[in-house]
Amino acid sequence: MALKAEQSERLGRLLSERSEKVSKRWAEVAAAPLKGRLTVAESGRQTTELQVQLQKSFSDGATHLDGPQTAELRAVLTEFSRGRARQGFTATETATSIFALKTALYEIGEVEKGDEKALRDYVAWSAFIDELGLFTFEAFSRAREHIITEQSEQLLELSTPVVKLWEGVVAVPLVGTLDSARAQVVMERLLQALVDTGSPYAIIDITGVPAVDTQVAQHVLKTVMAARLMGAECIISGIRPQIAQTIVALGIEFGDIATKATLADALRHAIRRGNVGKREA
Repeated sequence: MALKAEQSERLGRLLSERSEKVSKRWAEVAAAPLKGRLTVAESGRQTTELQVQLQKSFSDGATHLDGPQTAELRAVLTEFSRGRARQGFTATETATSIFALKTALYEIGEVEKGDEKALRDYVAWSAFIDELGLFTFEAFSRAREHIITEQSEQLLELSTPVVKLWEGVVAVPLVGTLDSARAQVVMERLLQALVDTGSPYAIIDITGVPAVDTQVAQHVLKTVMAARLMGAECIISGIRPQIAQTIVALGIEFGDIATKATLADALRHAIRRGNVGKREA
């Protein structure tokens, strides 16, 4: 909802002339529902920055949130939302901190005295603050989704380490379910490790994979083929009896790819095949 020019001007004047009172009361009301997770002083630092941008926007003649005069205000609201998302607050708690400005304006603007013009102004100001709160809620949601995506990517990387076992031998110990997204990370990290180390042998250990189905087997085979294109030979280890039975039952063929029961067996095989033990010595 757009403010009338005179309502925008009066709100800007109120925020400027009674700045300290508005800032103090806004911070108190915003901090109250957070139950000590954010002090009044910390809340005050955040709301003061928002208040400064509000004053600037209104002094530039802003009447609605989508205008060019509120570009900096939208940027501050977005950063405020990102900060709250990183701190672990909820979207509701974040938006409520914006809505708290209504209480401060009601009390300090002396709306309770019943002046008709003051009441009309307050209704318009409240609608504008509602827009600020909704914008903050949406910005928080986007920021939270971004954080979750980043954390998921980090977890994928942490769950697919590539380790150097021996001179010329690297290994990827897989633990848990191997889906398409994780398989892509495995392939990328393994190929990069082969480039970085110049290793001619790579061991893909599936001891920690609870079950092997056709999809998992296809992911493993694609990784093996990609490594071969890089000039490296892959060995698959961790073939437990139950997994071996499943592979046979599914009719999965590993062709000429070397398979071993344990990681130790695979390492011995790589050392024996490539004579890399002498290089280490």
